[in-house]
Amino acid sequence: METALKHPVDQVLPPARLGLLGLQHVLAMYTGCVTVPLVFGAAAGLDTRTIGLLVNADLLVAGLITVLQALGIGTVLGIRLPVVAGATFTAVTPMILIAGQYGVQAVYGSMLAAGVFGILIAVPFARAVRFFPPVVTGSVITVIGLSLIGVGAGLITGQDGTGSGRELGLAFGIVLVIVLVGRFARGLLGQLGVLIGLIGGTIAAILLGLTDFSGVGGAAWLGIAQPFHFGPPQFPLAAVVSMCVVMLVTFTESTASMLAVGEMTGRPVTSRDLARGLAAEGVSGVLGGVMNGFLDTVFGQNVGLVGITKARSRYVAAVAGVILVLLGLIPKLGAVVAALPGPVVGAAGLVMFATVAALGIAILRGVDFENTGNLLIVAVTIGVGLLPVVAPKIYQSFPAWAQVIGGSAITSAALTAFVLNLLFNHTRRGT
Repeated sequence: METALKHPVDQVLPPARLGLLGLQHVLAMYTGCVTVPLVFGAAAGLDTRTIGLLVNADLLVAGLITVLQALGIGTVLGIRLPVVAGATFTAVTPMILIAGQYGVQAVYGSMLAAGVFGILIAVPFARAVRFFPPVVTGSVITVIGLSLIGVGAGLITGQDGTGSGRELGLAFGIVLVIVLVGRFARGLLGQLGVLIGLIGGTIAAILLGLTDFSGVGGAAWLGIAQPFHFGPPQFPLAAVVSMCVVMLVTFTESTASMLAVGEMTGRPVTSRDLARGLAAEGVSGVLGGVMNGFLDTVFGQNVGLVGITKARSRYVAAVAGVILVLLGLIPKLGAVVAALPGPVVGAAGLVMFATVAALGIAILRGVDFENTGNLLIVAVTIGVGLLPVVAPKIYQSFPAWAQVIGGSAITSAALTAFVLNLLFNHTRRGT
């Protein structure tokens, strides 16, 4: 009776359901999460073993922040919604530039400083939530979903972008399985369409010869990098300022995602909730700086997964966080998940990213477009946001800070929608 009175977000599901739904979240975001340390490590010239330590640290920090977001600490940290945290792509370019100019110690020193900065500004930033009405959040969430579809397509087709018949057939078969499960299955089975698609797709990929589990045998059972693995942190002013800008950009992205999850779960996000969630992301900077990890943000694919499964319990995310921590501490388990074929992960991602876009469109349905500038806000936001998606090199000749902002579809969309909303809805018009 007590459970029935609880909000669905606060309900603790049966252990089997919790475990499977949590695992589904991890499988959905794993590739995107580990891509950040892989790209940064390669660009910074680190050896394979060191990059492996970065992956472990990345998963460990992401898991800890996910648990923190789901369960919270008092009235200070954690949004207490089913959100899953992972390394943000926004930080990759600045980190590479800082590593090249000042060294890796400066990367983690500036990240640590940005984490403290994020914790300090979480409350004032969250008080600006009234400047994120549905016309802003709907536009940004639509762009988030649309911009990530290319990521799913890249996983399906591989580096050259020309998928074979086997890869495309496998991917479309997985999409079909997810659709059929969503249409005909009920109860727990109906919530596990993505997981069923991933498992079935992996089995099919093995039969088609598209898998490679050779890296699993060589992975260690236990492993974690010691704090400040690269030496004492350094704090060059330019690097610290650059990473603090990244933190602000990440806050902008995550604000839209947290508001979307609040909308999905029927628990609207207040400014206090948002402040706790953003402060937890600041903690990711501190942990990342100490443990050789990365800044975390709310992952869009997991937002989409909440929409697909309708599983609103925050304890599902907490379980996902625990699994991520285990993957970070047990590299052999991480290697198994990392061996999931690209077409399999890409097909599931395709559905989840498109679900995020559909959620944005659903939010926009409640926007007043009559005799307002809201239609123009939506149009310009989508146009500007998708510009770096369709023309990835468009900002290549700009300064590094401009590339960080303009080169990210999510960031440029968020800033565009925010500024246009101020212009049209928070300034007086001339008579």
